Order: sequence, then C-alpha cells, then structure tokens
Amino acid sequence: QVQLVESGGGLVQAGGSLRLSCAASGRASSSGVMAWFRQTPGKEREFVAAISRSGLTPYYADSVSGRFTISRDNARNTVNLQMNSLKPEDTAVYSCAAGRTLIRLRVPATYDYWGQGTQVTVSS
Repeated sequence: QVQLVESGGGLVQAGGSLRLSCAASGRASSSGVMAWFRQTPGKEREFVAAISRSGLTPYYADSVSGRFTISRDNARNTVNLQMNSLKPEDTAVYSCAAGRTLIRLRVPATYDYWGQGTQVTVSS
C-alpha cells in the first residue's frame, strides 16, 4: 500500500503561482511513475503531468506545458507541481497518483494509488 497526501492548494489570482506537493508513505519505494490529475465538477479527471521513476523524464498536458513543472525527490518520497501563470481554467481539485508504468500515463485507470486531492482556485 502507498498513501499519498497532497498539500499546497489555495486561492490565487490569475497570473499567479502555486506549488503543490505530494508526500508518499507506506511502500513508497514501489512507486514508479508519479502524476498529477485534476478534476472539476461534472467532468472526468484530466491528466496534468507525470514524471518517471528517475525524475529525469517529465510529461505534460498541452494545456499546461510551459507553465507547470513537475519534479520529484525520491529521497524524501515527494513529488511537486510548480504552477506558474495560472489561469481561471486551471481551477480544479488536483490529485496526486502513483503507478507502475509509463504506458498510457495519461489514463487515470493506469494508476494504483490516489491522494484525496487539494483545491486550486484561480480568480480572474
């Protein structure tokens, strides 16, 4: 089992920045791919970003590429999402996920473990 706990969400004005963190515990060493998804009411979960086990290879959704940066610290079992130039359409609940493969990394069902999520609200 892997437990994931997100932090860092909040309210920010458009153009501002937030940094989300996800702390993994339990069998954290088994966490390979780490990812962030987001969801708004009535919509399906949307892939935001993912990072390989080594931390050397990030993947981004087109909608956040160039604005968001995903990183991980394997010594501390954390993964972070630096979000810059935020837009109102970035408003969502952001959740951290852990999985074992990069195959279909944009698909929620690929991931084995999920955090509870943290709210990000961007005002215009």
